[in-house]
This record gives sequence, structure tokens and C-alpha cells, in this order.
Amino acid sequence: MSLVENLNWRYATKKMNGKTIPADKLQYILDAAKLAPSSSGLQPYSILVISNKELMEKIKPIAFNQGQITEASHLLVFAAWDHYTEENITSVMETTAKERGLPVDTIKDYKTRLWGMYSQKTEDWHFNHAAKQAYISFAMAIAAAAEQKVDATPMEGFDNAALDELLGLQEKGLKSSVILALGYRDEDKDWLVNMKKVRKADELLFINLN
Repeated sequence: MSLVENLNWRYATKKMNGKTIPADKLQYILDAAKLAPSSSGLQPYSILVISNKELMEKIKPIAFNQGQITEASHLLVFAAWDHYTEENITSVMETTAKERGLPVDTIKDYKTRLWGMYSQKTEDWHFNHAAKQAYISFAMAIAAAAEQKVDATPMEGFDNAALDELLGLQEKGLKSSVILALGYRDEDKDWLVNMKKVRKADELLFINLN
């Protein structure tokens, strides 16, 4: 199936059946998330991969008791850097240079210019910018899940501060942005499973400036 066909197959699953995703399918989804583009290649986020049922039970009330939290095979929590620092930018860029077999000095000027811009911004701007990068990875994971015929439910309905505390994200310099529940639809109990997918008409969504 094509990408568009896979995306047409998927929907925000409301009821999952608890079936476990095979390891190779999960890894494929994680690989796609890893390969997502990000601004300056910084990947300013981490992805927590959760399959521990006791932890899922603790997350459920934080996510307003949404059933997918505990019915899913895995939860992916996309957590963005709470702020940029010169040190974390330098670390990522030096690793990139080394992996490409380039002298570390090759990144010096670009890093200096980038930090010169970021250092003038507020911490709120830093987090919002990092969270936008996390969402690109999040979208790639959704598309990869559809390709693997794994259901995925995007979830923003949760208490971010409470989830951050539960997962110890503050100590890691992270803040939660979004959760992706991965699993398999319960076709007998999910009211949305056979509903028509509805999106804006092309003439309402696209603005062609020819």
C-alpha cells in the first residue's frame, strides 16, 4: 500500500484490545521516529518507550482515565528539552562531525551563530521550539505505525506537569509534549472503527499561489 493508502487506513483508535506489538514492528516505528528531520539536526527531545503495565496504570489518571493508556501495547512519550544550552548544542554537533569523519572545528562557526540566536530567546521559546521538533518525529512514528498496520492514538489530553513528575523528566531537562498510544484496535468495541474519515476539501485546505 502507498503512504496515502496507509494514512487513509489509520484513525485515532478509541478502543484497543491489549495485544502486544511484535518487536520488529515496534523497532520499525522507533527507527522512523529516530530518522525524522529536526532543526539543525539537534533532535532536541527524547522518546520514552513504555510497556510496563504498572506504570501505564499510574499514567492513566494523569491522562484523564483514557482507556488507550492501559489497553495499548506501548506508549511513546515525546519529551522535549526544556531549554537549549550551548553545551547540549555543542555535544550534538560534535557527535555529528565525528560520525561524518570531519574535524570538530568545522562546526565551530555554525554553532556560534546558532547559539548566538538561541541565547537571546526565552526558555518558553526554547521549549516550544524543541516541542515542534518532537512533533515532527511524532508524525513520522504515526506514519510508520500505519505502514506496519499498528494502530496509533495521538494524545494531548493529560496533565503535563504530573506526567513529568511521575517520569522524572525535570531531572533529565525534559518536559512532556505528547503521547502516542500504540496497539491494535478492538473492532467490536471501538465506535469509531467503521466511521468515514473526514478531512477538509482540497479547496478549503490548500491555497495555491500560482
